[in-house]
Amino acid sequence: MKQSLKFSFSFFFLLSLFFGQAQEKKTTTNASQQMVIKGANGTTVTENESSETTPTDSIKPKTDRYGLILGVDIFRLARSFYDSNYKGIGFVGDYRLTKKYYAHAEVGSEKVKVEDPLLTTTTEGAYLKAGFNYNAYTNWLDMENLITVGVHLGFSAFNEQLDNYSIYNSHPYFGQTSDIESGRSYDGLTATWLEVSPGLNVKVFNNVYVGFALQLKVLITNSEPNGFESLYIPGFNRTYDGNFGAGFNYTVSYFIPLYKKKVYPVKAADKK
Repeated sequence: MKQSLKFSFSFFFLLSLFFGQAQEKKTTTNASQQMVIKGANGTTVTENESSETTPTDSIKPKTDRYGLILGVDIFRLARSFYDSNYKGIGFVGDYRLTKKYYAHAEVGSEKVKVEDPLLTTTTEGAYLKAGFNYNAYTNWLDMENLITVGVHLGFSAFNEQLDNYSIYNSHPYFGQTSDIESGRSYDGLTATWLEVSPGLNVKVFNNVYVGFALQLKVLITNSEPNGFESLYIPGFNRTYDGNFGAGFNYTVSYFIPLYKKKVYPVKAADKK
Protein backbone atom coordinates (compact mmCIF):
# COMPACT_ATOMS: atom_id res chain seq x y z
CA MET A 1 0.00 0.00 0.00
CA LYS A 2 2.79 2.41 0.93
CA GLN A 3 4.72 1.56 -2.26
CA SER A 4 1.66 2.14 -4.41
CA LEU A 5 1.07 5.56 -2.83
CA LYS A 6 4.68 6.57 -3.52
CA PHE A 7 4.32 5.40 -7.13
CA SER A 8 1.06 7.33 -7.58
CA PHE A 9 2.56 10.46 -6.04
CA SER A 10 5.62 10.25 -8.30
CA PHE A 11 3.49 9.66 -11.38
CA PHE A 12 1.25 12.67 -10.74
CA PHE A 13 4.30 14.81 -9.87
CA LEU A 14 5.96 14.01 -13.22
CA LEU A 15 2.66 14.57 -15.00
CA SER A 16 2.32 18.03 -13.39
CA LEU A 17 5.87 18.92 -14.50
CA PHE A 18 5.08 17.89 -18.04
CA PHE A 19 1.91 20.02 -18.17
CA GLY A 20 3.82 22.89 -16.57
CA GLN A 21 6.46 22.89 -19.25
CA ALA A 22 3.82 22.62 -21.96
CA GLN A 23 2.01 25.58 -20.41
CA GLU A 24 5.22 27.65 -20.42
CA LYS A 25 5.83 26.92 -24.12
CA LYS A 26 2.24 27.79 -24.89
CA THR A 27 2.40 31.09 -23.03
CA THR A 28 5.74 32.06 -24.60
CA THR A 29 4.45 31.34 -28.10
CA ASN A 30 1.13 33.05 -27.44
CA ALA A 31 0.63 36.40 -29.10
CA SER A 32 -0.33 38.06 -25.75
CA GLN A 33 0.85 38.05 -22.12
CA GLN A 34 -1.16 38.50 -18.93
CA MET A 35 -0.43 41.41 -16.61
CA VAL A 36 -1.74 41.35 -12.97
CA ILE A 37 -2.88 44.71 -11.52
CA LYS A 38 -3.72 45.02 -7.78
CA GLY A 39 -6.52 47.41 -6.91
CA ALA A 40 -6.85 49.64 -3.85
CA ASN A 41 -9.42 47.34 -2.23
CA GLY A 42 -7.18 44.34 -2.61
CA THR A 43 -8.82 43.00 -5.76
CA THR A 44 -6.66 41.83 -8.64
CA VAL A 45 -7.40 42.43 -12.29
CA THR A 46 -5.63 40.66 -15.20
CA GLU A 47 -5.10 42.37 -18.52
CA ASN A 48 -3.61 41.10 -21.72
CA GLU A 49 -0.49 42.86 -22.99
CA SER A 50 0.43 42.38 -26.59
CA SER A 51 3.88 41.00 -27.17
CA GLU A 52 3.82 40.62 -30.94
CA THR A 53 7.12 41.26 -32.64
CA THR A 54 7.64 42.03 -36.29
CA PRO A 55 9.42 39.18 -38.01
CA THR A 56 12.67 40.11 -39.65
CA ASP A 57 13.43 39.07 -43.20
CA SER A 58 16.68 37.15 -43.29
CA ILE A 59 16.93 37.21 -47.14
CA LYS A 60 19.21 40.00 -48.24
CA PRO A 61 18.30 41.89 -51.42
CA LYS A 62 20.33 41.15 -54.56
CA THR A 63 22.35 43.98 -56.08
CA ASP A 64 22.32 44.37 -59.88
CA ARG A 65 25.07 46.40 -61.47
CA TYR A 66 24.36 48.72 -64.40
CA GLY A 67 26.99 50.08 -66.72
CA LEU A 68 28.82 49.83 -70.03
CA ILE A 69 30.43 46.71 -71.54
CA LEU A 70 33.17 47.64 -74.04
CA GLY A 71 34.98 45.03 -76.09
CA VAL A 72 37.07 44.27 -79.17
CA ASP A 73 36.44 41.67 -81.87
CA ILE A 74 39.49 39.40 -81.56
CA PHE A 75 38.47 37.39 -84.65
CA ARG A 76 39.03 40.39 -86.93
CA LEU A 77 42.32 41.15 -85.20
CA ALA A 78 43.54 37.56 -85.54
CA ARG A 79 42.49 37.35 -89.20
CA SER A 80 44.49 40.48 -89.95
CA PHE A 81 47.65 38.56 -88.97
CA TYR A 82 47.14 35.23 -90.75
CA ASP A 83 45.20 36.39 -93.88
CA SER A 84 47.22 38.58 -96.24
CA ASN A 85 44.04 39.62 -98.10
CA TYR A 86 42.34 41.03 -95.00
CA LYS A 87 42.81 43.97 -92.64
CA GLY A 88 40.16 44.88 -90.10
CA ILE A 89 39.22 45.85 -86.59
CA GLY A 90 35.94 46.00 -84.71
CA PHE A 91 34.65 47.28 -81.38
CA VAL A 92 31.42 46.38 -79.57
CA GLY A 93 29.52 48.07 -76.77
CA ASP A 94 26.50 47.19 -74.65
CA TYR A 95 24.76 49.48 -72.17
CA ARG A 96 22.34 47.99 -69.66
CA LEU A 97 18.99 49.78 -69.78
CA THR A 98 16.75 47.52 -67.68
CA LYS A 99 16.97 44.13 -66.01
CA LYS A 100 16.72 42.33 -69.36
CA TYR A 101 17.40 44.86 -72.16
CA TYR A 102 20.73 46.23 -73.39
CA ALA A 103 21.45 48.90 -76.00
CA HIS A 104 23.97 47.49 -78.47
CA ALA A 105 26.41 49.20 -80.85
CA GLU A 106 29.25 47.99 -83.04
CA VAL A 107 31.72 49.98 -85.13
CA GLY A 108 34.71 48.96 -87.24
CA SER A 109 36.57 49.07 -90.54
CA GLU A 110 37.66 46.44 -93.07
CA LYS A 111 39.82 46.12 -96.17
CA VAL A 112 39.28 42.88 -98.08
CA LYS A 113 40.61 41.49 -101.33
CA VAL A 114 38.20 38.97 -102.86
CA GLU A 115 39.23 36.68 -105.69
CA ASP A 116 36.41 35.34 -107.83
CA PRO A 117 36.73 33.06 -110.89
CA LEU A 118 35.97 36.00 -113.22
CA LEU A 119 37.13 39.07 -111.28
CA THR A 120 39.18 40.25 -108.33
CA THR A 121 38.12 43.24 -106.23
CA THR A 122 39.42 45.13 -103.21
CA THR A 123 36.83 46.63 -100.85
CA GLU A 124 37.64 49.13 -98.12
CA GLY A 125 35.25 50.95 -95.79
CA ALA A 126 33.67 51.33 -92.35
CA TYR A 127 30.48 50.09 -90.78
CA LEU A 128 28.17 50.87 -87.87
CA LYS A 129 25.53 48.73 -86.16
CA ALA A 130 22.97 49.76 -83.55
CA GLY A 131 20.09 47.98 -81.87
CA PHE A 132 18.95 46.11 -78.77
CA ASN A 133 19.85 42.83 -77.04
CA TYR A 134 17.51 40.86 -74.79
CA ASN A 135 19.09 38.77 -72.02
CA ALA A 136 17.18 35.50 -71.72
CA TYR A 137 19.36 34.11 -68.92
CA THR A 138 18.40 34.33 -65.22
CA ASN A 139 21.56 34.59 -63.15
CA TRP A 140 22.07 33.02 -59.71
CA LEU A 141 23.29 35.12 -56.81
CA ASP A 142 25.98 37.54 -58.06
CA MET A 143 26.48 35.96 -61.51
CA GLU A 144 26.38 38.34 -64.47
CA ASN A 145 26.42 36.06 -67.52
CA LEU A 146 24.41 36.87 -70.64
CA ILE A 147 22.58 34.72 -73.18
CA THR A 148 21.13 37.26 -75.59
CA VAL A 149 19.04 37.60 -78.71
CA GLY A 150 19.59 40.89 -80.53
CA VAL A 151 18.07 42.84 -83.42
CA HIS A 152 20.47 45.29 -85.06
CA LEU A 153 20.39 47.70 -88.00
CA GLY A 154 23.67 47.95 -89.94
CA PHE A 155 25.07 50.64 -92.22
CA SER A 156 28.27 50.59 -94.30
CA ALA A 157 30.05 53.21 -96.42
CA PHE A 158 32.81 51.86 -98.66
CA ASN A 159 34.64 51.99 -101.96
CA GLU A 160 35.41 49.12 -104.27
CA GLN A 161 38.27 48.72 -106.72
CA LEU A 162 38.11 46.38 -109.69
CA ASP A 163 41.61 44.91 -109.80
CA ASN A 164 41.24 42.60 -112.80
CA TYR A 165 38.58 40.67 -114.67
CA SER A 166 38.17 38.16 -117.45
CA ILE A 167 35.50 37.91 -120.14
CA TYR A 168 33.45 34.75 -119.90
CA ASN A 169 33.68 32.54 -122.98
CA SER A 170 30.76 30.16 -123.36
CA HIS A 171 32.63 28.19 -126.09
CA PRO A 172 36.21 27.92 -124.86
CA TYR A 173 37.53 26.05 -127.93
CA PHE A 174 40.72 28.08 -127.90
CA GLY A 175 40.74 28.41 -124.08
CA GLN A 176 39.69 31.23 -121.78
CA THR A 177 40.90 34.78 -122.25
CA SER A 178 43.58 36.11 -119.93
CA ASP A 179 42.79 38.45 -117.07
CA ILE A 180 42.42 42.12 -117.92
CA GLU A 181 43.96 44.59 -115.50
CA SER A 182 41.55 47.36 -114.59
CA GLY A 183 42.33 49.31 -111.41
CA ARG A 184 39.08 51.25 -111.72
CA SER A 185 37.69 52.47 -108.40
CA TYR A 186 34.06 53.02 -107.40
CA ASP A 187 33.59 55.42 -104.50
CA GLY A 188 30.58 56.45 -102.40
CA LEU A 189 29.00 53.01 -102.15
CA THR A 190 26.61 52.32 -99.26
CA ALA A 191 24.58 49.43 -97.91
CA THR A 192 22.09 48.87 -95.09
CA TRP A 193 20.89 45.61 -93.59
CA LEU A 194 18.94 44.08 -90.72
CA GLU A 195 20.41 41.28 -88.63
CA VAL A 196 19.27 38.92 -85.89
CA SER A 197 22.11 37.99 -83.55
CA PRO A 198 21.94 35.25 -80.87
CA GLY A 199 24.97 35.16 -78.61
CA LEU A 200 26.43 34.73 -75.16
CA ASN A 201 28.76 36.65 -72.87
CA VAL A 202 30.48 34.85 -69.98
CA LYS A 203 32.29 36.57 -67.11
CA VAL A 204 35.64 34.81 -66.71
CA PHE A 205 37.33 37.26 -64.34
CA ASN A 206 36.28 40.30 -62.35
CA ASN A 207 34.55 42.55 -64.95
CA VAL A 208 36.18 40.65 -67.86
CA TYR A 209 33.92 38.88 -70.37
CA VAL A 210 34.45 36.53 -73.31
CA GLY A 211 31.65 36.38 -75.85
CA PHE A 212 30.49 34.84 -79.11
CA ALA A 213 27.67 35.97 -81.41
CA LEU A 214 26.17 34.59 -84.61
CA GLN A 215 24.72 37.06 -87.11
CA LEU A 216 22.01 36.29 -89.68
CA LYS A 217 21.55 39.20 -92.10
CA VAL A 218 19.35 40.43 -94.89
CA LEU A 219 20.21 43.39 -97.15
CA ILE A 220 17.78 46.30 -97.28
CA THR A 221 19.64 48.66 -99.65
CA ASN A 222 22.84 48.24 -101.66
CA SER A 223 24.36 50.66 -104.16
CA GLU A 224 26.44 48.44 -106.44
CA PRO A 225 29.14 49.44 -108.93
CA ASN A 226 28.30 49.62 -112.61
CA GLY A 227 28.87 46.40 -114.48
CA PHE A 228 29.32 43.98 -111.56
CA GLU A 229 28.07 43.19 -108.09
CA SER A 230 29.84 43.93 -104.81
CA LEU A 231 31.61 40.82 -103.61
CA TYR A 232 32.14 42.07 -100.05
CA ILE A 233 30.46 44.69 -97.85
CA PRO A 234 32.29 45.81 -94.66
CA GLY A 235 30.25 44.73 -91.64
CA PHE A 236 27.99 42.54 -93.76
CA ASN A 237 30.73 40.13 -94.97
CA ARG A 238 30.74 38.20 -98.24
CA THR A 239 27.77 38.61 -100.58
CA TYR A 240 26.43 35.79 -102.69
CA ASP A 241 23.35 35.36 -104.86
CA GLY A 242 20.42 36.95 -103.09
CA ASN A 243 20.25 39.40 -100.20
CA PHE A 244 21.07 37.05 -97.32
CA GLY A 245 24.33 36.81 -95.45
CA ALA A 246 25.87 35.51 -92.25
CA GLY A 247 28.73 36.31 -89.90
CA PHE A 248 30.02 35.91 -86.37
CA ASN A 249 32.42 37.51 -83.90
CA TYR A 250 34.51 36.59 -80.87
CA THR A 251 34.86 39.36 -78.33
CA VAL A 252 36.81 40.14 -75.19
CA SER A 253 35.05 42.83 -73.16
CA TYR A 254 35.42 44.80 -69.95
CA PHE A 255 32.49 45.90 -67.81
CA ILE A 256 32.52 49.48 -66.48
CA PRO A 257 29.98 49.70 -63.59
CA LEU A 258 28.22 53.05 -63.26
CA TYR A 259 25.53 52.49 -60.64
CA LYS A 260 23.70 49.73 -58.73
CA LYS A 261 20.10 48.72 -58.08
CA LYS A 262 18.79 46.49 -55.30
CA VAL A 263 16.40 43.70 -56.28
CA TYR A 264 14.19 42.48 -53.42
CA PRO A 265 12.83 38.91 -53.43
CA VAL A 266 9.24 38.56 -54.57
CA LYS A 267 6.97 37.17 -51.86
CA ALA A 268 4.26 34.59 -52.49
CA ALA A 269 1.55 37.12 -51.73
CA ASP A 270 3.01 39.53 -54.31
CA LYS A 271 3.03 36.81 -56.97
CA LYS A 272 -0.70 36.12 -56.35
